[in-house]
Amino acid sequence: MVFEYILKQNGIDPAEDVNINQSIDFGSTAAAFSGGQGEFTIEFEPGATTLEQEGVGYVVASLGTDSGYVPYTAYCAKNGYMEEHPDVIQSFTNALQKGMDYVNSHTPEEIAATIAPQFKETDPETITTIVKRYYEQDTWKENLIFEKESFELLQDILESAGELENRVPYEDLVTTEFAESSAHQ
Repeated sequence: MVFEYILKQNGIDPAEDVNINQSIDFGSTAAAFSGGQGEFTIEFEPGATTLEQEGVGYVVASLGTDSGYVPYTAYCAKNGYMEEHPDVIQSFTNALQKGMDYVNSHTPEEIAATIAPQFKETDPETITTIVKRYYEQDTWKENLIFEKESFELLQDILESAGELENRVPYEDLVTTEFAESSAHQ
C-alpha cells in the first residue's frame, strides 16, 4: 500500500502504468526477483542487502524515506487496561524509549554489534550495512510520540488503497501521554 501510495503521489497509476505482481509470497519475493521475475522488487531487510551482496540487484529507493513517517509499528491497548495499569504502560513505553535513545546516540557499528545476537543467521557485516542504511535514512525518530501528521498519512495510505471506509479522528484513537512522559525523562 505504501509503494502504491508513493507511485500515485508521483503521478503513476499503479493499476494502469505498472504491472505489480502481488501473488508471490512475501518471503519469496527476493528469490523470485533474483530468479528473473520482475524489474523491481520491494524488500525488507536483510533481503535488500542480500540482493546487493549477491550482485543481482541494487537498493534504489527507500519507501520509508519517500513516504514520510509511516507508523510501521504501533502498540495498542484497551482503554480499560490503560486506566487500570498505567504503570505497566509507562514502564513498557520507557523501555522502548531507552531503545530509541540508544539508536540515536550510538554509531551504526555499535548498534549492529548490540543487535547481532538477535540475528544469528545474518553475518555482522550485513547487519552493519543494514543499520548504516537505516541510520542514513533517518529511520528512527527521537521519541515515540505518534504524531497527528503520521496518523493522517497512515489513513491517507489506507484510504488510497481502498482499505479504509471511514477516517477516525486522531484524538479518538491515539494517546501520546505515555510517550510524552517517557520523552521528557
